[in-house]
Amino acid sequence: MLRRRVVQLNESFLKAVDSEDYSGKYRGVFPIKVNQLREVVEEILDAGEPYGFGLEAGSKPELLIALALLEANGPLLICNGYKDDEFIELALMGRKLGKQTIIVIEQVSEVDAIIRTARRMGVVPHIGIRVKLTATGEGKWAESTGENAKFGLTASEIMVAVDKLRRARMTDALRLVHFHIGSQVPNIATIKKAVVEAARYYCELSKMGFPMGLLDVGGGLGIDYDGSRSAFESSMNYSMEVYARDVVASIKQVCEASGVAHPDIVSESGRALVAPHSILIFEAVDRIARDGNAGAPPRGKSHPVIRELEAILKNKRKFDPLERYHDAKEKKEEAHSRFTLGYLSLEQRAYVDRLFWQICRDLRAKLANLHDVPDELARLDSMLAEQYVCNFSVFQSLLDHWALDQLFPIAPIHRLNERPTIQATLADITCDSDGKVDDFIDLEDVRRTLSLHPLKKDEPYYIGAFMVGAYQDIMGDLHNLFGRVNEAHVFLEDDEEDGFYLEETLEGYSVERILGMIQYNAEDLCRMLKRQVDRATRADSVKPREGVAMVDLYERLIRGKTYLIPHRSKKKPESRKAKPSLKRKSVRRTRG
Repeated sequence: MLRRRVVQLNESFLKAVDSEDYSGKYRGVFPIKVNQLREVVEEILDAGEPYGFGLEAGSKPELLIALALLEANGPLLICNGYKDDEFIELALMGRKLGKQTIIVIEQVSEVDAIIRTARRMGVVPHIGIRVKLTATGEGKWAESTGENAKFGLTASEIMVAVDKLRRARMTDALRLVHFHIGSQVPNIATIKKAVVEAARYYCELSKMGFPMGLLDVGGGLGIDYDGSRSAFESSMNYSMEVYARDVVASIKQVCEASGVAHPDIVSESGRALVAPHSILIFEAVDRIARDGNAGAPPRGKSHPVIRELEAILKNKRKFDPLERYHDAKEKKEEAHSRFTLGYLSLEQRAYVDRLFWQICRDLRAKLANLHDVPDELARLDSMLAEQYVCNFSVFQSLLDHWALDQLFPIAPIHRLNERPTIQATLADITCDSDGKVDDFIDLEDVRRTLSLHPLKKDEPYYIGAFMVGAYQDIMGDLHNLFGRVNEAHVFLEDDEEDGFYLEETLEGYSVERILGMIQYNAEDLCRMLKRQVDRATRADSVKPREGVAMVDLYERLIRGKTYLIPHRSKKKPESRKAKPSLKRKSVRRTRG
């Protein structure tokens, strides 16, 4: 599945370049933040090798992976995200090794850091600029784009950045314009609008004398989760082939109008490549259902509320369905009030509940084949739905559903020759009330229940969540491979000299530990990188002492921390008196 998607993406662009008579090339990269698992990245690189398919990295751990795995020097290595001096040094080390490494400027402050580090290392960087478009995205991630986006430079900030490069005599460094219009863009018109605006930035920078050559259209290529082939947020109204053709045609049109040569086109499609390949399979281990039939009434004289509900159930007065529902709901609420005030027994209250739900089931059965159903009665399906308790964690395995209301195709994976007769929602086995799935795909809509089969005693019942290969495999704790943060347990104490003390500190994960969790061996990666340095040394492109320093840097960072280390100017430490150590006291502690 992975190989097929990689081939399909590259072939789509190759055909578009040919059909549009486009003079540039397509040079795709895979953003490994979407799924960093070793077997996924290696499969994508292997399938993309004939096309020169590269990688995109957004953190130091991801860049360490990319430098080691991307042994060929032809494919691009795009470096996005916030960057400290170590990140930049690592990227420039790739340039020294002959890799097509491009550092994308996300903030103006990164320009000075790149210039400073490049001069120290004696290497000419290749730089890209991420532009903050006025065009906004569409769908669930629309708010992450536009002029209020987290990343990117405005037009005025771009002028500041290019002026810094000119003053540093690094005009030859600027090679790429980058933008991102959001993830899972459902409407092709939104993509075309963004591509046209970004192409204008590219042409202007090219006419200002910068060498350029690459236009990176970022991600956004969608997945048709619900099968509707529409502009609904869980779908897409275009194919991969249409996407490639429209991107190529839009860039060509702007460049020819501006008299600028066609750039090579880069895309960072991640979700579109890896989402389909992974399926989460879990077992339904229990069920939570509404009360069944009302059964026998309580012994003794029947309460008036009960008699009225029994009459509504039999519907002797031939009321219409909506009136029956309103009357039953009113009597149920009256019964609950009477129970709270002590005028209804527990046995009577329970019988009232069973009667009400039996009336609701009767109404739903009678309305099943009608198209024009009142809104209140249309909600009966979700009200009566059972909950299937399933052996998985939403937060670990379907995090986007919980956090972003992302809809995934979910269906039973066996007993497919039986008609499902139960409307249900899914509950996971975590102790968090949010650990549930109660929104499901429908054609250009959202369903509140899922059709499932009745559970059979002593027989397993398996359900599959499909297209979960993007982010879900890694998001639970390892998004961007940052992992666990450093932790300090601070206790406030009025009688301490400083008002608090640290009971203990816990170190966050090292890069080596994080990589081990996703089946990378740090020693293997170090050996692979050293092999490349040795080749570069033998070819006289890297000096022996320089090569040793490169390997040392790589090994030090792979055993270091995952988070950024802010650049600090080295200052002479001030002399000060040592403070007396604080005594730990035996106190009662409450953890929050």
